[in-house]
Amino acid sequence: MTVKCIFKEPCVNKAPEGNKLAILNALNQGGFVSGQALGEQLGISRAAVSKHIASLQEMGIDIFTVSGKGYCLNNSLPLLDKTRIIEQLAHLECDNAVEVEAIIDSTNSELMRRVQNRQPLESGQILVSEMQQAGRGRRGRTWQSPFGANLYYSYYWRLDDGLQAAMGVSIAVGLAVYDAIKVLYNLDVALKWPNDIYLNHKKLAGVLVELDGQVEGPCHLVIGIGINLLMPDGASAQIDQPWTDLSSHAGCIDKNQLVAVLTQRLAARLAKYQQGGLAQMKAQWNSLNAFAGEIVTLTTGQRQWRGVCEGIDEQGGIVLRQDGVLKSYFGGEISLRKEG
Repeated sequence: MTVKCIFKEPCVNKAPEGNKLAILNALNQGGFVSGQALGEQLGISRAAVSKHIASLQEMGIDIFTVSGKGYCLNNSLPLLDKTRIIEQLAHLECDNAVEVEAIIDSTNSELMRRVQNRQPLESGQILVSEMQQAGRGRRGRTWQSPFGANLYYSYYWRLDDGLQAAMGVSIAVGLAVYDAIKVLYNLDVALKWPNDIYLNHKKLAGVLVELDGQVEGPCHLVIGIGINLLMPDGASAQIDQPWTDLSSHAGCIDKNQLVAVLTQRLAARLAKYQQGGLAQMKAQWNSLNAFAGEIVTLTTGQRQWRGVCEGIDEQGGIVLRQDGVLKSYFGGEISLRKEG
């Protein structure tokens, strides 16, 4: 069954906090909860509970109100729980530091601020949030980040081999997302160069890797991953391409389990990348290439190139066949669009 939330003119600058978040957590346990019970639990009046419920509904969270029974979530939101994430990580023999925020401007922006301010960060540290006020994709695009609907995830990684060694990291990250989705939901996703994940020819997830460092010496990477889990229909008005979400294909999603497994698979891919670059990953990525053998247009700035998409080379560049000749292209501002 496809699970969706009704999206009503969302208040994009606010997220549930305090009593609103407590009410949402109570409703997320399942079944109906009376206004009186919620009021007693929080030490507020039933009228105050009703106002908080109305505010949550205005954010696009679908809550039933039934006289004599109380309130009930139409479908349980897959909310983040730091304790459960840590338990899941421990089960996978991972000990990453974890931070969970209800609302943030951008998980990537927060970690990058810490990098630039030279605040201490442990390689492998995770920051996840229920909502982003200024979620970002590549080339300055906005990443739609409604409350509780999707996974907004960032991972800090220190690479001591310099900026040049980080060129192909987004390829390894895309494969880590593939790994996690395959092991948890037995879904086969396709990969679009350099950093998108597709399911049934629609965008499911995206990767944004940001770097700070030197050509030679320590390099700090903030790896952002956004995965559509339970995207409200109303949010699609701001998305300029076909999209899908995991709940449409896998039913209910345990977001905490997803965070843990994604972290484990990401750490494994990054370790392999650090040891041997993309040499051991190139063939698999090419087998998952969303546009394999297709005629595509490659755009960077004001320039365009057209050719048959042959996949990636061992440096992570996209390879196009043009007039029988194979040419590789690199660059952070390159976009790839299938013709027709």
